[in-house]
Amino acid sequence: MKKILVPTDFSNNAYSALFYATRLFQDQACQFYILNTFEVDTPTLTSRIDTEKGEKLYKRLSNESQEKLTETYHSIVRDSEDFKHTFETISVSKKLTDTINKTIKSKKIDLVVMGTKGASGAKEILIGSNTVQVIEKIKDCPILAVPDEFDFKKPTEIGFATDFKSLYNPEELKPLLEIATAFSSNIRVMHIHEEEKLDEMQEYNLESLKENFKQLNYCIHWIPRFAQKAKLINEFIDKMNIDMLCMSYYKHGLMESITREPVIKKIGFHLSVPFLVIPELS
Repeated sequence: MKKILVPTDFSNNAYSALFYATRLFQDQACQFYILNTFEVDTPTLTSRIDTEKGEKLYKRLSNESQEKLTETYHSIVRDSEDFKHTFETISVSKKLTDTINKTIKSKKIDLVVMGTKGASGAKEILIGSNTVQVIEKIKDCPILAVPDEFDFKKPTEIGFATDFKSLYNPEELKPLLEIATAFSSNIRVMHIHEEEKLDEMQEYNLESLKENFKQLNYCIHWIPRFAQKAKLINEFIDKMNIDMLCMSYYKHGLMESITREPVIKKIGFHLSVPFLVIPELS
């Protein structure tokens, strides 16, 4: 059974991500863990009064978290009653990324799904800074970021952006391969090339990727770099009617170079489709 962790802040954005995930895996049984974290500011003083205030605040926030998780639980059970999914709620008074990492290990999570909301109106906006932080700090599990209030659509066209600088193995690509197989997706491999030719290592990695995709429909698009990479990827998504974007996150790779682009460091890049980030397995 696939185990999926969905952090929530009880926004429509977060529920939209949970709803999307239930549809994406509608044909298989999944165990969903719905996680809410809250932080209690510890008083700088340690008097009995401060301690009592801290305990009251903790109880209030904990009760609110539990109540809203119960509401979310009942809503998603009602909205996914046709599927073979089960749901469990988790409320923790800890930092979000630390809790996600611990839960991935303790529950043997296969995928983290989270909503992402960029600032409205700006064309370059990515996936909000919180999501970028999670992507940068969660290294041992694939992450699927779902745009705000995104209506489920079968991912029949999947964009896979790569620089061919990493050797992909089947285990790393498993999340992508599973989704593409389930929906008979066409994988559009996108390479933004800065040199006229691939070097020897890139050629080898390209052949390896072809081997991994041999049972699927795929094609390769060579895109010359004439603008920021984030802009080129956005244009590719629009032009090719991409339903889901996938990238691998590894040191000095394409994903890292994008998050370090000037615009991205401030606000991220515009995300109009679900974004699957797969980690490099150590």
